[in-house]
Amino acid sequence: MHSSFSSVDWFVFIAYFLLLAISSFMFSRIKIKSSREYFVSASSMPMFGVAISVLATSQSAATFLGGPEFSFKYDFTFIGFYFSALLGVIFVAFVLIPKFYAIRAITVYELLESRYGEKAKKQAGIMFLIGRVMASGARLYIGALAISMILFGDISFWHLLASIGILILGALSYAYFGGIKSIILSDIIQAVTYVGAGVVVLVFLYYSLEGIDILSTLNESNKLRFIDTSLDGKFSVIGLLTGWLLLNIAAFGLDQDMTQRVLSCKNKQEAAKSLILSILLTIPVVLLFLSIGALLFVFYQNTTIEQNFNGENITIFMYYILNEMPDGLRGLVTVGAIAAALSSTNSVLGAMASVAVEDLYRPWKTKRDKVDEMHFVMVSRLAVVFFAIVLSGMAIVSYFWQKYSDLSLISFALGVMAFAYTGLLGVFFSAIFTKRGNATLVPFALVGGFLSVLALQPYTFGISIGFSWQIVIGTIVAFSIMQLGDSNE
Repeated sequence: MHSSFSSVDWFVFIAYFLLLAISSFMFSRIKIKSSREYFVSASSMPMFGVAISVLATSQSAATFLGGPEFSFKYDFTFIGFYFSALLGVIFVAFVLIPKFYAIRAITVYELLESRYGEKAKKQAGIMFLIGRVMASGARLYIGALAISMILFGDISFWHLLASIGILILGALSYAYFGGIKSIILSDIIQAVTYVGAGVVVLVFLYYSLEGIDILSTLNESNKLRFIDTSLDGKFSVIGLLTGWLLLNIAAFGLDQDMTQRVLSCKNKQEAAKSLILSILLTIPVVLLFLSIGALLFVFYQNTTIEQNFNGENITIFMYYILNEMPDGLRGLVTVGAIAAALSSTNSVLGAMASVAVEDLYRPWKTKRDKVDEMHFVMVSRLAVVFFAIVLSGMAIVSYFWQKYSDLSLISFALGVMAFAYTGLLGVFFSAIFTKRGNATLVPFALVGGFLSVLALQPYTFGISIGFSWQIVIGTIVAFSIMQLGDSNE
Protein backbone atom coordinates (compact mmCIF):
# COMPACT_ATOMS: atom_id res chain seq x y z
CA MET A 1 0.00 0.00 0.00
CA HIS A 2 1.54 3.34 -0.93
CA SER A 3 0.16 5.75 1.56
CA SER A 4 3.32 7.83 1.78
CA PHE A 5 3.67 11.02 -0.21
CA SER A 6 6.33 11.24 -2.92
CA SER A 7 8.30 14.43 -3.58
CA VAL A 8 6.00 15.19 -6.57
CA ASP A 9 2.95 14.84 -4.29
CA TRP A 10 4.52 17.18 -1.73
CA PHE A 11 5.26 19.68 -4.50
CA VAL A 12 1.55 19.70 -5.55
CA PHE A 13 0.50 19.93 -1.89
CA ILE A 14 2.85 22.84 -1.07
CA ALA A 15 1.95 24.68 -4.32
CA TYR A 16 -1.74 24.49 -3.35
CA PHE A 17 -1.10 25.85 0.14
CA LEU A 18 1.05 28.61 -1.33
CA LEU A 19 -1.92 29.56 -3.54
CA LEU A 20 -4.14 29.56 -0.43
CA ALA A 21 -1.66 31.71 1.51
CA ILE A 22 -1.28 34.30 -1.28
CA SER A 23 -5.02 34.50 -2.00
CA SER A 24 -5.97 34.72 1.69
CA PHE A 25 -3.41 37.52 2.15
CA MET A 26 -4.92 39.42 -0.81
CA PHE A 27 -8.48 38.87 0.47
CA SER A 28 -7.45 39.98 3.97
CA ARG A 29 -6.88 43.48 2.57
CA ILE A 30 -10.63 43.87 2.01
CA LYS A 31 -11.71 46.76 4.23
CA ILE A 32 -14.74 45.97 6.37
CA LYS A 33 -16.73 48.84 7.92
CA SER A 34 -19.82 47.04 9.29
CA SER A 35 -20.97 43.59 10.35
CA ARG A 36 -23.50 43.71 7.49
CA GLU A 37 -20.56 44.08 5.09
CA TYR A 38 -18.68 41.31 6.90
CA PHE A 39 -21.57 38.83 6.70
CA VAL A 40 -23.41 39.72 3.45
CA SER A 41 -20.91 42.09 1.77
CA ALA A 42 -23.45 44.95 1.78
CA SER A 43 -25.26 42.92 -0.93
CA SER A 44 -22.69 43.48 -3.65
CA MET A 45 -21.49 40.04 -4.76
CA PRO A 46 -21.79 38.97 -8.44
CA MET A 47 -24.42 36.33 -9.21
CA PHE A 48 -22.05 33.84 -10.90
CA GLY A 49 -19.52 33.99 -8.04
CA VAL A 50 -22.30 33.30 -5.51
CA ALA A 51 -23.55 30.34 -7.60
CA ILE A 52 -20.05 28.76 -7.63
CA SER A 53 -19.77 29.40 -3.88
CA VAL A 54 -23.09 27.64 -3.17
CA LEU A 55 -21.91 24.73 -5.34
CA ALA A 56 -18.64 24.53 -3.37
CA THR A 57 -20.40 24.73 0.00
CA SER A 58 -22.87 21.97 -0.84
CA GLN A 59 -20.01 19.58 -1.72
CA SER A 60 -18.01 18.51 1.34
CA ALA A 61 -15.32 15.84 1.75
CA ALA A 62 -18.21 13.48 2.56
CA THR A 63 -19.57 14.04 -0.99
CA PHE A 64 -16.09 13.93 -2.58
CA LEU A 65 -15.55 10.43 -1.17
CA GLY A 66 -19.20 9.38 -0.70
CA GLY A 67 -20.42 10.06 -4.28
CA PRO A 68 -18.11 7.45 -5.89
CA GLU A 69 -18.96 5.03 -3.05
CA PHE A 70 -22.68 5.20 -3.87
CA SER A 71 -22.33 4.44 -7.58
CA PHE A 72 -19.72 1.74 -6.86
CA LYS A 73 -22.17 -0.06 -4.55
CA TYR A 74 -25.47 0.80 -6.25
CA ASP A 75 -26.09 2.91 -9.37
CA PHE A 76 -26.62 6.52 -10.51
CA THR A 77 -29.94 7.13 -8.68
CA PHE A 78 -28.20 9.50 -6.20
CA ILE A 79 -28.32 12.13 -8.99
CA GLY A 80 -32.08 12.31 -8.36
CA PHE A 81 -31.28 14.08 -5.10
CA TYR A 82 -30.00 17.07 -7.11
CA PHE A 83 -33.08 17.17 -9.34
CA SER A 84 -35.05 17.27 -6.10
CA ALA A 85 -32.67 20.09 -5.03
CA LEU A 86 -33.53 21.95 -8.24
CA LEU A 87 -37.25 21.86 -7.31
CA GLY A 88 -36.31 22.90 -3.76
CA VAL A 89 -34.29 25.94 -4.86
CA ILE A 90 -37.03 27.04 -7.27
CA PHE A 91 -39.36 27.15 -4.25
CA VAL A 92 -36.72 29.01 -2.19
CA ALA A 93 -36.00 31.43 -5.07
CA PHE A 94 -39.63 32.45 -5.58
CA VAL A 95 -41.13 32.11 -2.10
CA LEU A 96 -38.41 32.72 0.53
CA ILE A 97 -35.79 34.96 -1.11
CA PRO A 98 -38.23 37.85 -1.90
CA LYS A 99 -39.26 37.81 1.79
CA PHE A 100 -35.62 37.90 2.98
CA TYR A 101 -34.79 40.81 0.66
CA ALA A 102 -37.97 42.69 1.63
CA ILE A 103 -36.72 42.91 5.25
CA ARG A 104 -33.03 43.32 4.21
CA ALA A 105 -32.17 40.22 6.24
CA ILE A 106 -28.60 39.35 7.25
CA THR A 107 -29.77 36.00 8.62
CA VAL A 108 -32.77 33.95 7.49
CA TYR A 109 -34.14 33.78 11.03
CA GLU A 110 -34.97 37.50 10.96
CA LEU A 111 -38.03 36.50 8.93
CA LEU A 112 -39.44 34.80 12.04
CA GLU A 113 -38.85 37.97 14.06
CA SER A 114 -41.15 39.96 11.78
CA ARG A 115 -43.89 37.32 12.31
CA TYR A 116 -43.45 35.89 15.81
CA GLY A 117 -41.15 38.36 17.57
CA GLU A 118 -37.50 38.52 18.58
CA LYS A 119 -37.63 35.41 20.79
CA ALA A 120 -38.59 33.21 17.83
CA LYS A 121 -35.61 34.50 15.84
CA LYS A 122 -33.26 33.64 18.72
CA GLN A 123 -34.73 30.18 19.26
CA ALA A 124 -34.47 29.29 15.55
CA GLY A 125 -30.90 30.64 15.54
CA ILE A 126 -29.94 28.48 18.53
CA MET A 127 -31.52 25.41 16.88
CA PHE A 128 -29.43 26.09 13.75
CA LEU A 129 -26.23 26.53 15.79
CA ILE A 130 -26.69 23.26 17.72
CA GLY A 131 -27.41 21.26 14.54
CA ARG A 132 -24.60 22.94 12.60
CA VAL A 133 -21.93 22.40 15.27
CA MET A 134 -22.73 18.68 15.33
CA ALA A 135 -23.07 18.21 11.55
CA SER A 136 -20.13 20.39 10.50
CA GLY A 137 -17.91 19.05 13.30
CA ALA A 138 -18.56 15.52 12.00
CA ARG A 139 -17.90 16.66 8.42
CA LEU A 140 -14.63 18.27 9.52
CA TYR A 141 -13.65 14.94 11.14
CA ILE A 142 -14.43 13.00 7.92
CA GLY A 143 -12.27 15.45 5.92
CA ALA A 144 -9.44 15.22 8.49
CA LEU A 145 -9.65 11.41 8.48
CA ALA A 146 -9.10 11.34 4.71
CA ILE A 147 -6.19 13.78 4.89
CA SER A 148 -4.52 11.90 7.76
CA MET A 149 -4.70 8.60 5.82
CA ILE A 150 -3.14 10.08 2.69
CA LEU A 151 -0.61 12.45 4.27
CA PHE A 152 0.61 10.39 7.22
CA GLY A 153 -0.37 6.85 6.22
CA ASP A 154 -2.33 6.30 9.44
CA ILE A 155 -5.22 7.66 11.52
CA SER A 156 -3.52 8.02 14.88
CA PHE A 157 -4.98 10.65 17.20
CA TRP A 158 -2.09 13.14 16.82
CA HIS A 159 -2.00 12.91 13.04
CA LEU A 160 -5.76 13.36 12.97
CA LEU A 161 -5.37 16.41 15.19
CA ALA A 162 -2.77 17.83 12.78
CA SER A 163 -5.18 17.24 9.86
CA ILE A 164 -8.02 19.01 11.72
CA GLY A 165 -5.57 21.88 12.35
CA ILE A 166 -4.67 22.11 8.63
CA LEU A 167 -8.35 22.40 7.66
CA ILE A 168 -9.35 24.84 10.41
CA LEU A 169 -6.38 27.17 9.82
CA GLY A 170 -7.06 27.09 6.07
CA ALA A 171 -10.72 27.97 6.67
CA LEU A 172 -9.86 30.67 9.23
CA SER A 173 -7.37 32.34 6.90
CA TYR A 174 -10.33 33.23 4.66
CA ALA A 175 -13.26 33.65 7.03
CA TYR A 176 -11.47 35.81 9.63
CA PHE A 177 -10.33 38.90 7.71
CA GLY A 178 -12.52 39.39 4.66
CA GLY A 179 -15.79 37.81 5.83
CA ILE A 180 -18.23 36.61 3.18
CA LYS A 181 -16.36 38.31 0.30
CA SER A 182 -13.19 36.31 0.85
CA ILE A 183 -15.21 33.14 1.64
CA ILE A 184 -16.98 33.38 -1.74
CA LEU A 185 -13.74 34.17 -3.60
CA SER A 186 -11.94 31.27 -1.89
CA ASP A 187 -14.86 28.94 -2.66
CA ILE A 188 -14.28 29.61 -6.36
CA ILE A 189 -10.63 28.49 -5.94
CA GLN A 190 -11.74 25.37 -4.00
CA ALA A 191 -14.45 24.46 -6.55
CA VAL A 192 -12.00 24.70 -9.47
CA THR A 193 -9.45 22.63 -7.47
CA TYR A 194 -11.63 19.67 -6.54
CA VAL A 195 -13.56 19.55 -9.82
CA GLY A 196 -10.20 19.65 -11.61
CA ALA A 197 -8.91 16.80 -9.41
CA GLY A 198 -12.07 14.80 -10.21
CA VAL A 199 -11.69 15.30 -13.96
CA VAL A 200 -8.02 14.20 -13.88
CA VAL A 201 -8.92 11.03 -11.90
CA LEU A 202 -11.80 10.21 -14.29
CA VAL A 203 -9.56 10.55 -17.36
CA PHE A 204 -6.74 8.52 -15.73
CA LEU A 205 -9.19 5.77 -14.69
CA TYR A 206 -10.84 5.67 -18.10
CA TYR A 207 -7.51 5.13 -19.89
CA SER A 208 -6.43 2.50 -17.36
CA LEU A 209 -9.47 0.42 -18.43
CA GLU A 210 -8.31 0.09 -22.04
CA GLY A 211 -9.74 -2.91 -23.86
CA ILE A 212 -12.72 -3.28 -21.51
CA ASP A 213 -16.25 -2.59 -22.73
CA ILE A 214 -17.14 -0.27 -19.84
CA LEU A 215 -20.78 0.41 -20.76
CA SER A 216 -21.78 -3.23 -21.29
CA THR A 217 -20.02 -4.26 -18.03
CA LEU A 218 -21.97 -1.59 -16.12
CA ASN A 219 -25.20 -2.43 -17.95
CA GLU A 220 -24.93 -6.16 -17.14
CA SER A 221 -24.54 -5.31 -13.44
CA ASN A 222 -27.51 -2.88 -13.53
CA LYS A 223 -25.23 0.04 -12.62
CA LEU A 224 -26.60 2.51 -15.18
CA ARG A 225 -29.98 3.08 -13.51
CA PHE A 226 -30.74 6.79 -13.01
CA ILE A 227 -34.37 6.65 -11.83
CA ASP A 228 -35.64 4.57 -8.91
CA THR A 229 -39.40 3.96 -9.17
CA SER A 230 -39.56 1.60 -6.16
CA LEU A 231 -41.38 2.61 -2.97
CA ASP A 232 -38.51 2.04 -0.56
CA GLY A 233 -35.32 2.87 -2.50
CA LYS A 234 -32.79 5.29 -0.99
CA PHE A 235 -33.53 7.89 -3.70
CA SER A 236 -36.86 6.69 -5.05
CA VAL A 237 -38.99 9.19 -7.00
CA ILE A 238 -41.56 9.32 -4.19
CA GLY A 239 -38.82 10.09 -1.64
CA LEU A 240 -37.32 12.77 -3.90
CA LEU A 241 -40.68 14.53 -4.19
CA THR A 242 -41.40 14.40 -0.43
CA GLY A 243 -38.75 14.18 2.30
CA TRP A 244 -35.70 14.94 0.17
CA LEU A 245 -37.53 17.94 -1.32
CA LEU A 246 -38.22 19.25 2.20
CA LEU A 247 -34.58 18.63 3.15
CA ASN A 248 -33.43 20.65 0.12
CA ILE A 249 -35.83 23.53 0.89
CA ALA A 250 -34.40 23.61 4.42
CA ALA A 251 -30.78 23.29 3.27
CA PHE A 252 -30.96 26.04 0.63
CA GLY A 253 -33.52 28.34 2.22
CA LEU A 254 -33.53 27.94 6.01
CA ASP A 255 -29.91 27.04 6.72
CA GLN A 256 -27.81 30.17 7.18
CA ASP A 257 -24.78 28.20 5.95
CA MET A 258 -26.13 28.18 2.37
CA THR A 259 -28.42 31.17 2.42
CA GLN A 260 -25.85 33.65 3.75
CA ARG A 261 -24.05 33.87 0.42
CA VAL A 262 -27.35 34.20 -1.46
CA LEU A 263 -28.19 37.20 0.74
CA SER A 264 -24.94 38.82 -0.46
CA CYS A 265 -26.30 39.32 -4.02
CA LYS A 266 -27.28 42.77 -5.33
CA ASN A 267 -31.03 42.03 -5.34
CA LYS A 268 -33.61 39.24 -5.06
CA GLN A 269 -33.55 38.52 -8.81
CA GLU A 270 -29.77 37.95 -8.80
CA ALA A 271 -30.10 35.89 -5.61
CA ALA A 272 -32.80 33.67 -7.18
CA LYS A 273 -30.71 33.19 -10.34
CA SER A 274 -27.56 32.34 -8.35
CA LEU A 275 -29.36 29.58 -6.42
CA ILE A 276 -30.88 27.94 -9.50
CA LEU A 277 -27.60 28.24 -11.42
CA SER A 278 -25.69 26.66 -8.51
CA ILE A 279 -27.77 23.46 -8.79
CA LEU A 280 -27.54 23.39 -12.59
CA LEU A 281 -23.73 23.54 -12.16
CA THR A 282 -23.76 20.98 -9.33
CA ILE A 283 -25.53 18.25 -11.38
CA PRO A 284 -22.57 17.66 -13.80
CA VAL A 285 -20.12 17.81 -10.86
CA VAL A 286 -22.03 15.07 -9.00
CA LEU A 287 -22.26 13.04 -12.24
CA LEU A 288 -18.47 13.34 -12.49
CA PHE A 289 -17.97 11.74 -9.05
CA LEU A 290 -20.66 9.09 -9.66
CA SER A 291 -18.85 8.23 -12.92
CA ILE A 292 -15.61 7.77 -10.96
CA GLY A 293 -17.43 5.25 -8.71
CA ALA A 294 -18.83 3.40 -11.76
CA LEU A 295 -15.35 3.15 -13.33
CA LEU A 296 -13.94 1.94 -9.99
CA PHE A 297 -16.57 -0.85 -10.09
CA VAL A 298 -15.25 -1.92 -13.49
CA PHE A 299 -11.62 -1.55 -12.32
CA TYR A 300 -12.13 -3.79 -9.28
CA GLN A 301 -14.81 -6.13 -10.71
CA ASN A 302 -12.71 -9.32 -10.49
CA THR A 303 -10.72 -8.32 -7.43
CA THR A 304 -11.46 -9.04 -3.80
CA ILE A 305 -10.82 -5.86 -1.86
CA GLU A 306 -10.81 -5.18 1.82
CA GLN A 307 -12.19 -1.65 2.28
CA ASN A 308 -10.42 -1.24 5.57
CA PHE A 309 -7.61 0.99 6.79
CA ASN A 310 -6.22 0.61 10.35
CA GLY A 311 -9.57 -0.88 11.39
CA GLU A 312 -11.46 2.05 9.80
CA ASN A 313 -13.99 1.37 7.04
CA ILE A 314 -13.00 3.46 4.03
CA THR A 315 -14.73 4.38 0.79
CA ILE A 316 -13.69 2.74 -2.47
CA PHE A 317 -12.30 6.07 -3.75
CA MET A 318 -10.09 6.34 -0.66
CA TYR A 319 -8.94 2.72 -1.18
CA TYR A 320 -8.04 3.58 -4.78
CA ILE A 321 -6.19 6.75 -3.73
CA LEU A 322 -4.14 4.84 -1.15
CA ASN A 323 -3.37 1.79 -3.31
CA GLU A 324 -3.39 2.66 -7.01
CA MET A 325 -2.73 6.37 -7.50
CA PRO A 326 0.54 7.28 -9.22
CA ASP A 327 2.86 9.93 -7.77
CA GLY A 328 1.67 13.47 -8.42
CA LEU A 329 -1.92 12.40 -8.96
CA ARG A 330 -2.16 11.37 -5.29
CA GLY A 331 -1.06 14.86 -4.31
CA LEU A 332 -3.66 16.40 -6.62
CA VAL A 333 -6.48 14.25 -5.20
CA THR A 334 -5.40 15.05 -1.63
CA VAL A 335 -5.60 18.71 -2.53
CA GLY A 336 -9.06 18.03 -4.04
CA ALA A 337 -10.24 16.43 -0.78
CA ILE A 338 -8.83 19.36 1.23
CA ALA A 339 -10.54 21.84 -1.12
CA ALA A 340 -13.90 20.04 -0.67
CA ALA A 341 -13.49 20.05 3.11
CA LEU A 342 -12.28 23.69 3.20
CA SER A 343 -15.16 25.07 1.15
CA SER A 344 -17.73 23.60 3.53
CA THR A 345 -15.75 24.61 6.66
CA ASN A 346 -14.95 28.27 5.92
CA SER A 347 -18.56 29.03 4.98
CA VAL A 348 -19.97 27.43 8.12
CA LEU A 349 -17.70 29.58 10.29
CA GLY A 350 -19.14 32.71 8.66
CA ALA A 351 -22.70 31.41 8.90
CA MET A 352 -22.54 30.45 12.58
CA ALA A 353 -20.81 33.73 13.48
CA SER A 354 -23.51 35.72 11.63
CA VAL A 355 -26.33 34.02 13.57
CA ALA A 356 -24.51 34.38 16.90
CA VAL A 357 -23.72 38.07 16.35
CA GLU A 358 -26.77 39.36 14.42
CA ASP A 359 -29.53 37.26 16.00
CA LEU A 360 -28.25 36.79 19.55
CA TYR A 361 -25.52 39.28 20.50
CA ARG A 362 -26.48 42.49 18.64
CA PRO A 363 -30.07 42.75 20.03
CA TRP A 364 -28.73 42.14 23.56
CA LYS A 365 -25.85 44.63 23.25
CA THR A 366 -27.80 47.48 21.60
CA LYS A 367 -30.39 47.39 24.39
CA ARG A 368 -27.66 48.03 26.95
CA ASP A 369 -25.10 50.33 25.33
CA LYS A 370 -24.64 52.61 22.39
CA VAL A 371 -21.85 51.00 20.42
CA ASP A 372 -20.30 51.81 17.08
CA GLU A 373 -20.36 49.42 14.12
CA MET A 374 -16.65 48.52 14.37
CA HIS A 375 -17.38 46.88 17.72
CA PHE A 376 -19.65 44.39 15.91
CA VAL A 377 -17.00 43.80 13.22
CA MET A 378 -14.50 42.92 15.98
CA VAL A 379 -17.03 40.66 17.74
CA SER A 380 -17.86 39.00 14.38
CA ARG A 381 -14.19 38.09 13.90
CA LEU A 382 -13.96 36.78 17.46
CA ALA A 383 -17.09 34.70 16.82
CA VAL A 384 -15.44 33.16 13.72
CA VAL A 385 -12.43 32.10 15.87
CA PHE A 386 -14.73 30.83 18.65
CA PHE A 387 -16.68 28.60 16.24
CA ALA A 388 -13.42 27.35 14.67
CA ILE A 389 -12.43 26.11 18.15
CA VAL A 390 -15.91 24.63 18.80
CA LEU A 391 -15.94 22.78 15.44
CA SER A 392 -12.45 21.40 16.12
CA GLY A 393 -13.74 20.19 19.49
CA MET A 394 -16.72 18.49 17.85
CA ALA A 395 -14.40 16.85 15.28
CA ILE A 396 -12.35 15.40 18.18
CA VAL A 397 -15.57 14.22 19.90
CA SER A 398 -16.49 12.53 16.57
CA TYR A 399 -13.18 10.64 16.67
CA PHE A 400 -14.07 9.06 20.02
CA TRP A 401 -17.75 8.75 19.04
CA GLN A 402 -16.85 6.61 16.07
CA LYS A 403 -14.41 4.52 18.09
CA TYR A 404 -17.01 3.60 20.69
CA SER A 405 -20.33 3.59 18.83
CA ASP A 406 -21.85 1.54 16.03
CA LEU A 407 -23.40 4.51 14.26
CA SER A 408 -21.82 5.27 10.90
CA LEU A 409 -20.38 8.77 10.98
CA ILE A 410 -21.25 9.53 7.35
CA SER A 411 -24.93 8.90 8.06
CA PHE A 412 -24.60 10.95 11.25
CA ALA A 413 -23.01 13.89 9.40
CA LEU A 414 -25.70 13.87 6.73
CA GLY A 415 -28.53 13.04 9.13
CA VAL A 416 -27.99 15.33 12.08
CA MET A 417 -29.25 18.46 10.31
CA ALA A 418 -32.57 16.67 9.67
CA PHE A 419 -33.12 16.85 13.43
CA ALA A 420 -32.84 20.65 13.28
CA TYR A 421 -34.45 21.09 9.84
CA THR A 422 -37.84 19.50 10.63
CA GLY A 423 -38.59 22.01 13.40
CA LEU A 424 -37.40 24.94 11.28
CA LEU A 425 -39.53 23.79 8.31
CA GLY A 426 -42.65 23.51 10.50
CA VAL A 427 -42.14 26.97 12.02
CA PHE A 428 -41.28 28.72 8.71
CA PHE A 429 -44.16 27.07 6.80
CA SER A 430 -46.53 28.20 9.55
CA ALA A 431 -45.12 31.76 9.39
CA ILE A 432 -45.35 31.99 5.59
CA PHE A 433 -48.51 30.04 4.69
CA THR A 434 -50.81 30.49 7.69
CA LYS A 435 -52.04 33.19 10.04
CA ARG A 436 -51.71 30.85 13.03
CA GLY A 437 -48.94 30.15 15.53
CA ASN A 438 -47.25 32.40 18.06
CA ALA A 439 -43.98 32.98 19.89
CA THR A 440 -44.97 30.65 22.75
CA LEU A 441 -45.34 27.68 20.39
CA VAL A 442 -42.06 28.20 18.48
CA PRO A 443 -39.75 26.37 20.97
CA PHE A 444 -42.27 23.50 21.28
CA ALA A 445 -42.44 23.15 17.48
CA LEU A 446 -38.63 23.21 17.13
CA VAL A 447 -38.19 20.59 19.87
CA GLY A 448 -41.20 18.58 18.58
CA GLY A 449 -39.63 18.25 15.13
CA PHE A 450 -36.29 17.26 16.69
CA LEU A 451 -37.86 14.61 18.98
CA SER A 452 -40.00 13.15 16.16
CA VAL A 453 -36.89 12.43 14.06
CA LEU A 454 -35.09 11.08 17.14
CA ALA A 455 -38.03 8.72 17.93
CA LEU A 456 -37.88 7.36 14.35
CA GLN A 457 -34.20 6.35 14.58
CA PRO A 458 -33.61 2.58 14.65
CA TYR A 459 -31.48 2.96 17.81
CA THR A 460 -34.33 4.66 19.75
CA PHE A 461 -37.41 2.40 19.53
CA GLY A 462 -36.18 0.02 16.85
CA ILE A 463 -38.34 1.70 14.17
CA SER A 464 -36.87 1.36 10.69
CA ILE A 465 -38.27 4.01 8.37
CA GLY A 466 -36.64 5.74 5.39
CA PHE A 467 -34.76 8.98 6.04
CA SER A 468 -37.01 11.03 3.73
CA TRP A 469 -40.11 9.84 5.65
CA GLN A 470 -38.52 10.89 8.95
CA ILE A 471 -38.26 14.44 7.58
CA VAL A 472 -41.88 14.44 6.36
CA ILE A 473 -43.21 13.23 9.74
CA GLY A 474 -40.99 15.61 11.77
CA THR A 475 -42.10 18.58 9.64
CA ILE A 476 -45.79 17.65 9.98
CA VAL A 477 -45.42 17.38 13.78
CA ALA A 478 -43.67 20.78 14.05
CA PHE A 479 -46.18 22.45 11.70
CA SER A 480 -49.15 20.94 13.61
CA ILE A 481 -47.78 22.27 16.91
CA MET A 482 -47.62 25.78 15.39
CA GLN A 483 -51.27 25.47 14.30
CA LEU A 484 -52.45 24.90 17.89
CA GLY A 485 -52.45 28.60 18.78
CA ASP A 486 -53.78 31.85 17.35
CA SER A 487 -51.41 34.45 16.00
CA ASN A 488 -50.27 36.91 18.64
CA GLU A 489 -50.43 39.80 16.21
